[in-house]
Amino acid sequence: MVTFAGRTPLVDPSAFVAPGARLIGDVEIGPEASIWYNCVLRGDVNRIRIGARTNIQDGSVIHVDSPRPGREAGHPTIIGEEVLIGHLAMVHGCLLHDRAFVGLGAIVMDGCEIEGDAMLAAGAMLTPGRRIQSGQLWAGRPAKYVRDLAPEEQATNLAGVAHYVELAKAHREAVSRG
Repeated sequence: MVTFAGRTPLVDPSAFVAPGARLIGDVEIGPEASIWYNCVLRGDVNRIRIGARTNIQDGSVIHVDSPRPGREAGHPTIIGEEVLIGHLAMVHGCLLHDRAFVGLGAIVMDGCEIEGDAMLAAGAMLTPGRRIQSGQLWAGRPAKYVRDLAPEEQATNLAGVAHYVELAKAHREAVSRG
């Protein structure tokens, strides 16, 4: 963890931050969240908030948009509870509601919003200012609406959250043993 501009990352004691992950500046990690190997969460010019039981999978980058004239607040990155973010995702200056899903290698750009129980498919790119409504699946580069998710698909995503909470506990134990 790196203190930047007087701000030190805050990590709930029940969260798992894997070795090799980098947390910089104004970053807060909630209970039972997991930040996996080689992730970078850089809250140097705005804030990053990660909710309870959310997981940020290996190699993902979470960053923010700087404040500037005409956009004095910039775009922080606010990630709700029980959010799944796949390996190598790039999440920048956006809002991910509770139970949102960002697929492997997907990109979420400034000012975007992904509502609860919605999914951005693997490899997709959500261009600035776009919003995925609850229960929708978007895919492609640039991402476009594909269809509504079936209730079983939403349940599978929620099961993934529980899986990662348990997996993080096992990794925490393995890491502590060395």
